Amino acid sequence: MNKVFAICIFAMIANLCAENKYNVLMICVDDLRNSLGCYGNKDVISPNFDKLASESVAFDHHYVQVPTCGASRYALLTGLRPQNKQSMGNGAFKQLSRTQLDGAQTIPELFKRSNYLTSVIGKVSHTADGRNYAYNGKGNGSDELPFAWDWKKTPFGPWKRGWGVFFAYADGKHREDGSGYKPRMEFKDLEDEELPDGLSANEAIRQLDKLKDKRFFLSLGFYKPHLPFVAPKKYWDMYDGVDINLAPHDKKGETAYWHGSGEFYKYQGDKTKPLSTEEQVKHRRAYYACISYVDAQLGKVMQRLKDLGLDKNTIVVLWSDHGWHLGDHQIWGKHNLHEQALKSPFMIRVPDIKGKMSSAVVETTDLFPTLIELCQLTFNKLSQPLSGQSLVPILNSVDTLGRDSALSFWGKAVSLRNKNYRLIATKGKKDEYSKIELYDHRIDPNESKNIAQQNPEVVDQLLKIIKKENKL
Repeated sequence: MNKVFAICIFAMIANLCAENKYNVLMICVDDLRNSLGCYGNKDVISPNFDKLASESVAFDHHYVQVPTCGASRYALLTGLRPQNKQSMGNGAFKQLSRTQLDGAQTIPELFKRSNYLTSVIGKVSHTADGRNYAYNGKGNGSDELPFAWDWKKTPFGPWKRGWGVFFAYADGKHREDGSGYKPRMEFKDLEDEELPDGLSANEAIRQLDKLKDKRFFLSLGFYKPHLPFVAPKKYWDMYDGVDINLAPHDKKGETAYWHGSGEFYKYQGDKTKPLSTEEQVKHRRAYYACISYVDAQLGKVMQRLKDLGLDKNTIVVLWSDHGWHLGDHQIWGKHNLHEQALKSPFMIRVPDIKGKMSSAVVETTDLFPTLIELCQLTFNKLSQPLSGQSLVPILNSVDTLGRDSALSFWGKAVSLRNKNYRLIATKGKKDEYSKIELYDHRIDPNESKNIAQQNPEVVDQLLKIIKKENKL
């Protein structure tokens, strides 16, 4: 009888493991464009990003749904394209039900209801620690993602609160501390752990040690390279002697979707428009130094994952919420519908799947159905149908085509990107579109020449797709 009982228990455990097949380590990086060695940038020092890319299926045509932090992360975590105006801003998560529904509303809720231990460190949704507080610290501290997390253990250090660590400078100072101190960049002689991303990496390592015998969904959000550009000085020094290139198209151009880089210029620093060549190089170096700082923290976390043997049963996702103009089109920031703001790193490392680079066109919303198919979760009921499509066929065969096109949104404007073209247009009344711009990426990867007037048939074809798929 005991032997039969043991066999039954073993069978039940085996079945559970077959269903909840993998752990997940999801790493979100804020404001990271495709300026990594693995994506062809020779100026940036990013060995750990590059190593992860070599072990992953990395996508070089991944596009976010909205080029701002909160709305992009809402699309990631819900698997939904924007369906209303609230989905377009940093308050997007406020529309989630605070009463638990029959189906899960977000990725971590689905994993939690499948008996995974779920944990958030840093900025994964919009708030810097998963709790509802304003920049000034006011708020009730409720979960930004309801029913999602078992652990919320973002380390605050001397900054004491979530938005403090997000806008941190050295020695406990931060942009929102009331002092008025807000330089655009700061590089002091510090250890990694004396700034927030180093603390977060150490907390992730500590949690991996605790979680090694459990099924887990661990989400880790790094704050850099988001403004202000702050990292230990050694990462700035890494670029001594590096000949940093300017943006290949650093002219304002004739695009209707240009903006004045308000987020960038509100920090203390050079206010010149446009920045001088010297200042452009300086700011690109600062951004790259922050990437190298995060790269080092990524390397520490991945090494511990491998030391614990967890790389053999853990999916690793690396994703950024949008790109960032580094002087491209004379813009310093995101918040527009050009390639530089919408394209961002996306990698999926799956045990026993060989690393390769995919040029398939994919969207942020595609992650949710991909994890469902890969992990075979015990709970699989959703609150509403997902917008994305599973990338498992591409993971299994890198030459598999992705979606025909990706859609992105900003204000009343929408952008469609397929393999060859980007179309940008603004929706007016009665489903009419204006301010139409078309770029041919086969000959114009920097989107410097609008060819809409010369290609009316292409414009009409792509507008039909937008009109069909745009739910706003």
